[in-house]
Amino acid sequence: MPSTAHPHSAARSRSANRSHYDIVIRGGMLVDGSGGPRQVADLAIEGQRIAAIGDLAGASADRVIDATGKVVAPGFIDSHTHDDRYLIVDPAMPAKLSQGVTTVVTGNCGLSQAPWLPGKRKEVPAPINLLSTDAADFPFATFRAYLENLERHPAAVNAACLVGHTSLRAAAMDDLDRPANDAEIAHMQALLREAMQAGAIGLSTGTAYPTAMPATTDELMGVAQVLREYGGIYASHIRDEADQIFAALDEAFAVGAAGQAPVLVSHHKLIGPANHGRSVQTLAHIAEAAARQPVRLDAYPYVAGSTILRKDRLAVSSRVIVTKSAPLPQYAGWDLDKIAADLGVTPEEAVDALQPAGAIYFIMDERDVERILAYPGTMIGSDGMPHDPAPHPRLWGTFPRVLGHYCREMRLFTLEEAVHKMTGMTAGYFGLPERGLLKPGHYADIVVFDPETIADTATWSSPTRQARGIDCVLVNGSMAWRDGAGTGSRTGAVLRPSRHCGSGGRG
Repeated sequence: MPSTAHPHSAARSRSANRSHYDIVIRGGMLVDGSGGPRQVADLAIEGQRIAAIGDLAGASADRVIDATGKVVAPGFIDSHTHDDRYLIVDPAMPAKLSQGVTTVVTGNCGLSQAPWLPGKRKEVPAPINLLSTDAADFPFATFRAYLENLERHPAAVNAACLVGHTSLRAAAMDDLDRPANDAEIAHMQALLREAMQAGAIGLSTGTAYPTAMPATTDELMGVAQVLREYGGIYASHIRDEADQIFAALDEAFAVGAAGQAPVLVSHHKLIGPANHGRSVQTLAHIAEAAARQPVRLDAYPYVAGSTILRKDRLAVSSRVIVTKSAPLPQYAGWDLDKIAADLGVTPEEAVDALQPAGAIYFIMDERDVERILAYPGTMIGSDGMPHDPAPHPRLWGTFPRVLGHYCREMRLFTLEEAVHKMTGMTAGYFGLPERGLLKPGHYADIVVFDPETIADTATWSSPTRQARGIDCVLVNGSMAWRDGAGTGSRTGAVLRPSRHCGSGGRG
């Protein structure tokens, strides 16, 4: 368990020789990210870091923030994003800052912005094309080049970056419709090794997608062995989230073990009516595995998922909304059935006509969503698609929805538990040093919000509405969001791990 900050003693030791700070946040209800109980205290910031916590009534500051009646918490860490290119093309990151997110974990589901070998491919294969369909948008031959570009041109939030196995396949293989051979696995290992040396936090896979489905378990284990040298995490969009989910979970556990890496089961869910309710069994199975090796989950608070538009999802979905289409962009935001009727074709034929395209699929049961969110080992990740013209509302609403709907209204967990799932647990499991807790000496990534009004407002028909109840957001000690707008601050950093992943604290 991460140590719970003891604000008053910390303040006495830190502030005895200091009476003036850059920023003081006064009178807030501190929920420190550890899962421990809230307490009313002041918080002082000097430079990029938290300098003192406690009764700072005698201190002055260049800027004073009155947080009376508000919660002061660590900035939220979005454990599952596809923000790899969003950090570059829209560094203001409004979809994330507006909901209190100060750090994004990129490179999930096997797809990352790098490496991309120049001239290797004229077309961007799915699902890498969720980041962009234009090969010119992938200028980074090495992962180091990608990270260095983020450091030269900082975004408004921090980034911790995974390497995608499908992206490694696209760089190392000519034909993605088969398993990799020994030479290609060695090539992927070399690319992953370069990335880990540059500061990547681990490896992700997405074997549910056609470009990675042919990869064998041996291929995945072979690539993952590089993690033994660096201590990185293994994040898995497992091979099947429906009928064969137990075998898919076991494969993820085996690959993590091969890399001696903590396992993160991405966006855990049960797809289709035939599997609704099975989270009782999957969570028990995951808990058994977690007794043998480090295993955690991430989840988003919705009954619908979103990814590339594919025919095999139609039969298990009660509704499908198209989020983007390259040849027919006018249909973004339309239901697939309505598009098919408009075109005078079947839904399956409409899928072909819309490609390449993205979609939202209503495939889950609410009780499974609640059970998975409440599981003690679940972190919160949005899995939002920032480049979709009509995105899933999770892109803008995930964190306020957890705090508003599931915490305040449904009482699925306490406020302390909810914040822990978004902050301290995530920082600990990913090995992000001095993040995720309100603690003197830690970086001042902080969100101030109103616990009585915080709520998501993004909907299926209006998916980019800004959340309510976020007062302000600080990133590395600088005000990044205030009064419903970004400040123009660009103080986000590339977060390189401590290489001691897998603790993750309580739960």
